[in-house]
Amino acid sequence: MGLFILRRFGVMLLTALCLTFVVFFLTNLYPNLEKLAKTQGNQRMSDEQVSAWLENRGYRQPMLVKYGQWLGVAPGFSKTLDDGQFVGTCVRPGQTKEETPNFCGILQGEWGYSTVFKDEVGGIVAKRLGNTGYLMFWVLVLMVPSALLVGVLAGMREGTVMDRSLSTFSIITTATPEYVSGVVFIAIFASSTVGLKWFKGTATQAMDNPTFENFFLPVLTIALYGMGYIARMTRASMTEVMTAQYIRTARLKGVSFPNIVMKHALRNALIAPFTVIMLQFPWLLNGVVIVETLFNYKGFGWALVQAAENNDIQLLLAISVVSVIVVLVTQLISDIGYVYLNPRIRIS
Repeated sequence: MGLFILRRFGVMLLTALCLTFVVFFLTNLYPNLEKLAKTQGNQRMSDEQVSAWLENRGYRQPMLVKYGQWLGVAPGFSKTLDDGQFVGTCVRPGQTKEETPNFCGILQGEWGYSTVFKDEVGGIVAKRLGNTGYLMFWVLVLMVPSALLVGVLAGMREGTVMDRSLSTFSIITTATPEYVSGVVFIAIFASSTVGLKWFKGTATQAMDNPTFENFFLPVLTIALYGMGYIARMTRASMTEVMTAQYIRTARLKGVSFPNIVMKHALRNALIAPFTVIMLQFPWLLNGVVIVETLFNYKGFGWALVQAAENNDIQLLLAISVVSVIVVLVTQLISDIGYVYLNPRIRIS
């Protein structure tokens, strides 16, 4: 198991480097840099002025050199302009040449400086990630038990009215996008006279003072969309287990149906949904962009939209790195958990 984890970690590290370089390359293409120069300088800048602005701030260096600076394995770019202004990749507002470090990359814990929020990127990402993490927690609390319950109840007796009803419900929730269900919930619960008695405030207020009234609608919107897929996978796995030979043997020996489900079928039926549940974490991290925008909840997805709209390269890179890490870590946990849950794989 130790060798398996070590090899998976090596693959994960190599994948992270490749993916971050691809994102770094795309965000540092000249059209993006030109837009950045005009945003930070002057919208009426000529091509020569844009080129000079980028040259003076190190954006025209070779791509691998800039990537090394961003990682923190190469010294940062710095230059004193003709007007005496000291600029560079490691220079922060108010810093002098003597106070500026030589290395300021990811390895040093320096995520860069946001050109939109005028603040350290690390602090922005941590705050927005915390908001989305709190949202994700309550979504999982509502989504996972509900999805497993629906899937198990539907799969216990294949072909019955309960199975067809719950399966139809699961398909409808999966087929309904978040922006549709979100708008419907807002119209019904947050705008109507009846709904205003139960749901007061906004999701923006929930960032500082979360309550049932101002936080339940975005949680319900996300949970319903993800619940259907987990429920369908659980139902398929439960149906397969209930037709297995050892279940038939237990029935022939007179074991009661509740004991068959709880003691024999349930554990094996939950192996496949475990992987699906772990894959929900990356989706919850970046897939909540629509919901956070719809309910004006300033989380990780909202920060991604702001960075993309305003061409905030450093913030966009930091969000991409965090997303890549979350995806790879959840996949590693999923693989390890699957090995422990499935004895056949563990033995082989």
